[in-house]
Amino acid sequence: MKLKIAYWLLTGLFCLMMTFSGVMYLSGAPQVLEGFRHLGYPDYFRLLLGMGKMLGAVALVVPVVPRTLREWAYAGFVINLVSASVSHYASGDPVGQAIAPLFFLGVLLTSHQLWRRLEQGAATQEVVQPAVA
Repeated sequence: MKLKIAYWLLTGLFCLMMTFSGVMYLSGAPQVLEGFRHLGYPDYFRLLLGMGKMLGAVALVVPVVPRTLREWAYAGFVINLVSASVSHYASGDPVGQAIAPLFFLGVLLTSHQLWRRLEQGAATQEVVQPAVA
């Protein structure tokens, strides 16, 4: 039960952050536009990332999402967060801005590991429980 609570807490926090970020990207908030210009990315990339973040967040919280799609969402977020960290570092931003995405990467990886443990536990219970006739 503790694993399930920890999983939903971390996953929910991460997905809320990604959803907020995706909304900001899609709304074209001035600070977001300036940030993308500073990093040297074209405007269409902001829209692509905004949609990807929103769809990825949905894929992580909807219980009926196929396992493969959930794994792709996790992978996409890993690529996004590592790329954000490298982009800030390469653009000469302060170290804090380059490290911030890595904090959320830690939250994401913890969420993934908890999800895998919960899945393994469910698979074990299915095998162990005898069929009722």
